[in-house]
Amino acid sequence: TTCPNSGCGKSVSRNEMLEYIDNSGGSEYPFRSDGKILRVADIDDLNRWSSIQAETRARVPDVKAAIEEMGLAEKMSLVELEPVLSQEHLTVFYLAEERVDFRDLVQWLAREFTCRIEMKQVGARDEARLVADYEKCGQHCCCKNFLKVLKPVSMRSAKTQKASLDPLKISGRCGRLMCCLRYEDETYADLKKRLPHRKTRVGTPEGPGIVLDSKILVQLVLVKLEADGREVAVPVEELCDPDNCPVKAPEPDPFRGLGGSAVEEQADDRKRQRRRRKSKSDRQAEHKAISESAAEGGSITEADAGSRTPETGDPGSEEGGPKKKKRRRRRRKKTGDGATPAGDGGPDRGGDGAASTDADGPRKKRRRRRRRRKGGGEDGGGAAGGDSGGD
Repeated sequence: TTCPNSGCGKSVSRNEMLEYIDNSGGSEYPFRSDGKILRVADIDDLNRWSSIQAETRARVPDVKAAIEEMGLAEKMSLVELEPVLSQEHLTVFYLAEERVDFRDLVQWLAREFTCRIEMKQVGARDEARLVADYEKCGQHCCCKNFLKVLKPVSMRSAKTQKASLDPLKISGRCGRLMCCLRYEDETYADLKKRLPHRKTRVGTPEGPGIVLDSKILVQLVLVKLEADGREVAVPVEELCDPDNCPVKAPEPDPFRGLGGSAVEEQADDRKRQRRRRKSKSDRQAEHKAISESAAEGGSITEADAGSRTPETGDPGSEEGGPKKKKRRRRRRKKTGDGATPAGDGGPDRGGDGAASTDADGPRKKRRRRRRRRKGGGEDGGGAAGGDSGGD
């Protein structure tokens, strides 16, 4: 059936046909040897074949209804009916998970179509080859267009090509992995062998480093240098032995000699900002002190609440115990001639009670009570005693 002369553009030589068969699977190609060629089909044969196919498709709903009446709808699913030109033979393709007893169905089909019936069970890929049309790429399904041998496709191919592992994106009309993942699998596997594995030590023109990632198609390797921690992309051709690779000298710092480099200044700024920030425990202790003072009827400033430690409520460091409270001194009020009255915090502390107003008395008493309760011990007693002596 091949033309021995391959001079014209439409002819196909026997060598080209054999090469196509070999590329399509060779011995696995679905050859048929139970027929013979009578003649070349003419226009009448083609028109008759089209009408036979249309009549057969119109009978598909009747066959599905018969399957439901016989109670076989849950066990099998009709895929396609395929007649021959002479209408002497009809092939019924169906899907089934288990063995099905369809003897009654075969007898019904033989009476309806008056021909020999052949039941053929197919898989999901064969179903797509029979009834599918277009794929997500916009082209005809490979299994229906040109692919003759349907070989299994593994998830390893998708992982090697770093394709999306979402089943909805890498699955075809048949619900299995797309056949096109197998087309470039050999190329990807060959290119991947040239790349080093992750976390291996390699040499680069800028010094040795550790491999972080790699790109198969562009043959690039992402390397973290050991000298300064930079990440550089290096072609696989430029990789070398890490012990014999040239070490690039560090670039001079343009800010050297000007009181510290820019990197060091940025690090110092970040440290100062972290010191200024209050920790969560300090903020909680501050809010707790303010709420306690409000419940007692007194007032406390934010500075007083921030100066108390979370454990004791006394000012001091976080590591050591409570330190002695620092008494606040009132600012000395100067008179017109520059003298400071004794009752306003001058050297004569005994005049505070006389100089204070009536409104300051209850406030001082509440302050002394808070100091006695929170201070405790010698520190609190000494502070309270000093106030009472001054008053």
